[in-house]
Amino acid sequence: MNITIASMTLRGLFGRRRFLLLLPLPLLVIGLAVLCEALNAKPEDWGGPVLGGLGLGITLPLMALIIGTGVLGAEIDDGTITHILAKPLPRSEIIISKLVVAILVTAVTVAPALGIAGLITGTASVGYGLAAGAAVGACAYSGLFVAMSMLTRRPVLLGLLYVLIWEGILGNVLSGTQKLSISAYVAAVADKIADSEILSGSLGVPLSLIMSAVFLVGGTLIAINRLRSFSVAGETS
Repeated sequence: MNITIASMTLRGLFGRRRFLLLLPLPLLVIGLAVLCEALNAKPEDWGGPVLGGLGLGITLPLMALIIGTGVLGAEIDDGTITHILAKPLPRSEIIISKLVVAILVTAVTVAPALGIAGLITGTASVGYGLAAGAAVGACAYSGLFVAMSMLTRRPVLLGLLYVLIWEGILGNVLSGTQKLSISAYVAAVADKIADSEILSGSLGVPLSLIMSAVFLVGGTLIAINRLRSFSVAGETS
């Protein structure tokens, strides 16, 4: 990983308004969990919709989408990517540096918040499960969305279609789609660690981890290959 590229990416991310606007989302999950607990609602009643639905199903993929498409997409759109490509750096090093930033920022902004919200249920394993699921999801989603940012000029729109249509609507209607659904992998990992009725997963953990790795590695290779198609004099591939 190149530290200079990673630092530039971090500064660029935190300077973008759309990312900053999403930062309250993880805090909203904690706030709703606190409110439900204050109202003496049973965790079995609110845990699924708040922790699973809003937390893992909406907050995690949206944060990963904005971050994953932001580490490269904006630079491609405004043309500043050429300044990076002009440096004598392997394209693989550029992609991996930006992907690591996307994974870390997503995990740091989402996993602790979901973990805290899970602890509010009174069961520590639920918090651990949510944090672990968010970490797995940060890796898989980042691989997918970084690749999308290299393949299309509308990565956010395409990513929203994947999250809302494929994972949201079709995932609840057609069980077969869950085998290609990152949200299903995340739920499986969280449910296994939580070992509670609050969370539910329909896939096995080994399959979920393998497929998460496929999304991460596959997305990385696609992004590297695509970046190599950008022709700049003096490059090292």
